[in-house]
Amino acid sequence: MSFRVWLSIVVAAAVVALAGFGVYAHHPSLPAMSAAERPSFGPEVIEKGRILAAAGYCATCHTAAGGKPYAGNYPMETGFGTIYASNITPDPETGLGNWSPAAFRRAMHDGVDREGAHLLPAFPFDHFTKMSDEDVDAIYAFLMAKVAPVREKTRDNALPFPLNQRFLQAGWKLLFVDFGRYRPDPGKSEQWNRGAYLVEGVTHCGACHTPRNLLGAEKKSEAFAGAAIDRWIAPALTAANPSAVPWSAAAFTRYLGTGAGIYHGIAAGPMGPVVHAGLRELPQSDLEAIGAYLGAGVGAPAADPAANPAVLASLKAGRPDPTYRKDLGERLYATACAACHYNGSHIVEGRPELAINSSTRLADPTNLIHVILDGVDAKNGMGGVVMPAFRHALSDADIAAVAAYLREKRANLAPWPDLAAQVARIRAEGAGH
Repeated sequence: MSFRVWLSIVVAAAVVALAGFGVYAHHPSLPAMSAAERPSFGPEVIEKGRILAAAGYCATCHTAAGGKPYAGNYPMETGFGTIYASNITPDPETGLGNWSPAAFRRAMHDGVDREGAHLLPAFPFDHFTKMSDEDVDAIYAFLMAKVAPVREKTRDNALPFPLNQRFLQAGWKLLFVDFGRYRPDPGKSEQWNRGAYLVEGVTHCGACHTPRNLLGAEKKSEAFAGAAIDRWIAPALTAANPSAVPWSAAAFTRYLGTGAGIYHGIAAGPMGPVVHAGLRELPQSDLEAIGAYLGAGVGAPAADPAANPAVLASLKAGRPDPTYRKDLGERLYATACAACHYNGSHIVEGRPELAINSSTRLADPTNLIHVILDGVDAKNGMGGVVMPAFRHALSDADIAAVAAYLREKRANLAPWPDLAAQVARIRAEGAGH
């Protein structure tokens, strides 16, 4: 067979492949629906939608700093450029006011907007595709019935060519997205399946806690293995979590409902609003289901955490030393931290024992530095408990000394390198925020 014939075959195959991709990528525009044509929803459906919208952090991602709720333009910084969240208020010109329930379902399940354009994967449709039509319709009902319409145009995304070409997202979906509703595992309990449905769907925990590949897709083989997010570290939600006390179903449930855990730490940084403006709105039964699902993934032994050797050692090491503290980090800890973080024979809720705290045991000191610098305000952590910020009270060297003391002397773990430089970097990143 001649070269010309081979070339013709290759060109023909390429044309067929491109045509096939074009058919796959194309989605027609769906008819607009006015407010008068919109179906009515009962108060119980609207309330269900409010709870689900909270659990999905819709307001968190679709509200810019100082902006109107759900009006969009929250900047999402990715490795490819900045993506601005869209306006999802019922405004007919700049929001979803002319969207039908079918259009909203298509966006949530297939990642395609009413006009037929592919949505960028910063919107976690790869998780929302698992949600039932009933739950998606409930969120639609809440947005249309209870969210005030705001006329605010969404800013243009700062993405380079060809990533700004929407139709190419169809190829990304083809490679990385398993579309379809959640299918219960018959070998698991009803509670476990409910937790899986919530975690894998509306709460999309893996979007932050799963590392991503070079094309920005979650690495399915490393689900919940931990990842960097918004200049913080989302710890692993598996047995690989470095916590001295393994996470259990009960610990997950308590943490997600209160924002604090006796043996693990508090919800701060990006996790703060996830709990306090989101997950805690779920009924207790759903929180317990999420705890059961995540706890099963960790596989924590059924043991009393209070008897854990690391807990006992940390409590013993934290007792006041009658001798003068010669180590700078220990002296600073004693004067700035120990008054609140002192425990006696057992851990008191609201007084985290920092040697077993997740932030002290991560391989990266980012989370601990963040909390020392900026504290924990009333919107984060445990209700009624706040921690002061030391950004203007302690130098980079001081904070590095405290962190080194906790890591090396209290947790007995390998030292973090270049601590002072890391403190300086994180301090500079947070200046003015």
